[in-house]
Amino acid sequence: MHRERRAKIVATVGPASSSPEMLKALFLAGVDTFRLNFSHGTHDDHAKVHAEIRALERAVNRPIGILQDLQGPKIRVGTIKDGKIEVKKGDKLRFVLEGKDGDASAIPLPHPEIFAAVDPGHELLIDDGRVRVRVTNPGNTEMDAVVITGGIISNRKGVNLPGTVLSMSPLTKKDRADLAFGLELGVDWVALSFVQKASDMIEARALVGDRAGLMAKIEKPSALNEIEDILRLSDAIMVARGDLGVEIPHEDVPGRQKELVRACRRAAKPVVVATQMLDSMVAAPAPTRAEASDVATAIYDGADAVMLSAESASGQYPLETVEMMNRIITSTEQHKLYHSLISAAPLDEDHSSAHAVAAAAGDLARAIEASAIVGFTSSGTTPARIARKRPEVAILAVTPSRAIARRMALFWGAHSVVSEHVHSYEQMVETATIIARREEFADLGDHIVIVAGVPFGQTGTTNNLRVVRI
Repeated sequence: MHRERRAKIVATVGPASSSPEMLKALFLAGVDTFRLNFSHGTHDDHAKVHAEIRALERAVNRPIGILQDLQGPKIRVGTIKDGKIEVKKGDKLRFVLEGKDGDASAIPLPHPEIFAAVDPGHELLIDDGRVRVRVTNPGNTEMDAVVITGGIISNRKGVNLPGTVLSMSPLTKKDRADLAFGLELGVDWVALSFVQKASDMIEARALVGDRAGLMAKIEKPSALNEIEDILRLSDAIMVARGDLGVEIPHEDVPGRQKELVRACRRAAKPVVVATQMLDSMVAAPAPTRAEASDVATAIYDGADAVMLSAESASGQYPLETVEMMNRIITSTEQHKLYHSLISAAPLDEDHSSAHAVAAAAGDLARAIEASAIVGFTSSGTTPARIARKRPEVAILAVTPSRAIARRMALFWGAHSVVSEHVHSYEQMVETATIIARREEFADLGDHIVIVAGVPFGQTGTTNNLRVVRI
């Protein structure tokens, strides 16, 4: 089986979708990679879902990706007297490092790194920005602030600091335990939350190594300022529009999304657009027209994948949501303007021979009306390079590594196939033609374009292009 679309679907597993029957139904409806959200659930819960996905993978004989999403640090106010206080614009507040059952004169904020980092004029956004305050007088254990946007501050509500870079690791003690557990299970991707700077990725890479792909969740303005270095140190990017939309103006999010998608395409690394894509389908059997347009916009931008969160994890219509997303992507990619729009703004030229060969494969396949491009890879790099220009021809990504095949379930256009190592041109051609026919991408008389690296099996050497008539 293979999809009739190029962009991929990531779906979060939760109470609404964790049964073996629902996981299978979601896969058949279009899910390519399942997300395990470690902000919720126990290790036993996630281990059970992981095992069920692997059993499904064996049953359908297709590689399925599993993404572990780490929770990251959670910054919250402490407890408030009577559970909540109401503040109004212009009110003066004081935050304190220690204490409980506070009021406006002593709101507990048990995070010393905040007191060490804030300067006058920095803002604190409480409860997803419903309450906004500006620091007037910082200190080591106390700080004064004035309310800019009033509202209710209640117990343990989250705090965002868009203008402040905190001296703290993105990996909490819980994250480190969760990461060790996920890597032991064998997850394919690890998504890192609370990325503020490029050095955060170095810290995470030291723990992950090459056991999984490392994905940076872009949800903070400081990460946008270092995006080129963060991208260089990552294997993929997630545009985490929920938290990002709290910390930057709402009107800036669409442009930032396009910038991030373009940067990832330029670097030949996958990009996932996430958060509230079909949010109304948590409680309704159909999306709004604006949500359908939102998904289509991400596809027109050239995103590798779009992601469902609560819609598939806890919503009332998880299967219908995946079916709807599949239909939107398919319809968008089949629209007569799709290829012209996706290539309207040319990517920066990359003068390396590997990128040139991969780009030429797409142009050549189109010129000769080839049925498929077959890319041999040991690391996933060759299919990623081919997909960079979003060719009109299907990409068969052939690898001897099941782990890499699963990881490529996130790549735009890649139909992953696990096959033995090839050691010669003759074996390469024979394997490519057999796979193209078996996977129903080509038939007798069709042309295919083969891309590989020589010496065979050596990572990063995309240097060989060949046309074959089956």
